[in-house]
Amino acid sequence: MKKTILICAFLFIAVSTSLAAQQLRLKDITDGTFRAEAMAAVEALVDGESYAQISDDGKRILKFSFRNGQQTGVLFDAATARGANVRRVDGYLMSPDGRRMLIQTQTERIYRHSFTSTYYIYTIANNKLEPLSDGGPQQAPLWSPDGNVVAFVRDNNIFLVKLLYNNAESQVTKDGERGKVLNGIPDWVNEEEFATSQSMAFTADSQQLVWIRYDESQVKEYSITMFQGMMPCHEEYAAYPGSFCYKYPKAGQQNSTVSVKSFDIKSRQTRTLQVPLDVDGYIPRLKSTSDPTKVAVFTLNRHQDNLRLYLANPMSTVCQLALDDKVDKYINEDSYSDAQISAAHIVLTSEHSGKNSIYVYSLGGQLQRTVTQGVVTSFYGYDEATGDVFFAACPDGAATEQKVYVSHRNGRTDCLTPAGGWHSAIFSNDYKNYLLTRSDLNTPPVTTLCSSAGGKQVKALVDNKGLASTYASYDMGRKELFSFTTSEGVQLNGWMVKPAGFDPSKHYPVIMYQYGGPGSQQVKNAWGIGMNGQGAILEQYLSQQGYIVACVDGRGTGGRGAEFEKCVYLQLGLLEARDQVEAALWLGHQTYVDKDRIAIWGWSYGGFNTLMSMSEGRGVFCCGIAIAPPTDWRFYDTVYTERYMRTPQENSKGYDDNPIRRASQLHGALLMCHGLADDNVHYQNTAEYAEALVQADKDFSQLVYTNRNHSIYGGNTRHHLFRQCVNFFNANMKK
Repeated sequence: MKKTILICAFLFIAVSTSLAAQQLRLKDITDGTFRAEAMAAVEALVDGESYAQISDDGKRILKFSFRNGQQTGVLFDAATARGANVRRVDGYLMSPDGRRMLIQTQTERIYRHSFTSTYYIYTIANNKLEPLSDGGPQQAPLWSPDGNVVAFVRDNNIFLVKLLYNNAESQVTKDGERGKVLNGIPDWVNEEEFATSQSMAFTADSQQLVWIRYDESQVKEYSITMFQGMMPCHEEYAAYPGSFCYKYPKAGQQNSTVSVKSFDIKSRQTRTLQVPLDVDGYIPRLKSTSDPTKVAVFTLNRHQDNLRLYLANPMSTVCQLALDDKVDKYINEDSYSDAQISAAHIVLTSEHSGKNSIYVYSLGGQLQRTVTQGVVTSFYGYDEATGDVFFAACPDGAATEQKVYVSHRNGRTDCLTPAGGWHSAIFSNDYKNYLLTRSDLNTPPVTTLCSSAGGKQVKALVDNKGLASTYASYDMGRKELFSFTTSEGVQLNGWMVKPAGFDPSKHYPVIMYQYGGPGSQQVKNAWGIGMNGQGAILEQYLSQQGYIVACVDGRGTGGRGAEFEKCVYLQLGLLEARDQVEAALWLGHQTYVDKDRIAIWGWSYGGFNTLMSMSEGRGVFCCGIAIAPPTDWRFYDTVYTERYMRTPQENSKGYDDNPIRRASQLHGALLMCHGLADDNVHYQNTAEYAEALVQADKDFSQLVYTNRNHSIYGGNTRHHLFRQCVNFFNANMKK
């Protein structure tokens, strides 16, 4: 009898728990309910034993021990700092000697990486806060190595502030002008595609400033129409629309002309460095070295298959070639963005071996060591004292996993993260400790303090248990990884979310989400997967509407080596679309899938891939949604497009295979969404494709978002966008 009562009680609890499980609202997706806690704005300090981060309320900068994770001090407190009044800290920049910091406030975004801010110089010892400059907001500030000078940019010109001379400000360049010349900051395309917002470097003795000068006067201008709108409201456009004009070089068109300048701070003499560079070449990076007579200048040819590193003397202007790296098809941007130049070595990644590996050279350019371990995804640093190389990589045959490794001078490589999942790290300056963040499909990010000696965990810092509990209180579906082989013999990886209470005897409609751009990865054993991240939260919402949601990384994506990634070279969209169709066919053969109700959608490159897949010729998709899609690579920028396609003049056949040319082949209902103020993938792409569909007599639906950029957000915008997408799927896929 007691046993029966216990069983009944257990069943009652189980049923009650099931009934109590919450259903997601679309607002939950966009209002931050499922946003993971993270350690934001972490910076390893020069002492090697500490790190700093901004407090949760944005008013303090705290100091923590890399040994035990304990807070050891407060570096800055807006409430007690003497001098200027700072309401909130947007960011900070420590001086190299750790005695001062620049406090970033009142930040205004420009493009993806760039912004202007009002900066303050804060001296830690006397708790004093002083404005960096009274002449207006600043951009891209940079400390000199001795911590006594700050360089910054305003209105495309470079200024210096000398702290030892009562913060005296002087102007270095005077030729900067919007739409013509930029000094020390990149133009739009260099910023966007080389992922940088600063183009300056000091010499090791703090006596010389070196910068890249961009002359964009011959670059063609693109104009974006701006309306009054809301959130924010532009009153100046209330009666008549205005415009935002900027220089945007499209594939095959004229780029900025770049040169490298140096400025002698004492003599105030400006020189032009003799950097050997093709007339249409790029300078993606400048880096300081430990030698006062040398600054590292990285150059690329326009085809981006030849990376050269020069050691330039700012005084004599002579540039000595240190490295000349040539690879098949194109250089991946990690090669120069992650490169490290230490006191005696140059360390960077390359794909010489067919997969991204790490190469250690002497300063003279002699190869001393190669570190090959899976496909390297991040190079964290080289310890000059021990010869240890720290990095992250996808193990061979396991592109869905990312692990952290250390490779020793004797050739032995140790995995610091043997557990499954996706791992990333931030190392102390002495490489003895690191902050490790790990997640997997079902575990939100957990950040722990670890010792580099064997990867021993010292302390949990962020566990996101609250998020995990909240997530578990909803009626979530099951996330799982899978793989299959296409009819062409290509093995592809994917993930899917099945509805809660999944019934294998039913036939479910399927929504396929993808991105597919060169080197990208959407299929990971990680928490942040899906269209909106946050544990595939949007996909979970769709699963509660009765859909299976799947994602497949086709050919061209990362983590699997150069051959798999670069097979799409000169023919973007062809193989990617073929693989998405193959994925749909494979899904359609599963007993639990309704093969007549398979949809596809994606954003940006994923929007392009959606359109190419829906017009591939095999009509497997009943509908699709393309958000902010490129539709003809002639409309996109030089650096990105030509990296994979060369120029339209060289590769007209590759450019001609695009959604616009395939418009008559479109199969299935289509919704297109685009922001009218998209500075990245211009609305021109959707406008021209819509016209092609009209002339091909193809029905479609279209949504435009006033004054919104490539990310389509602001106010209620993102919520509205997702609701229209869900309504479109429901209208076209529900029986």
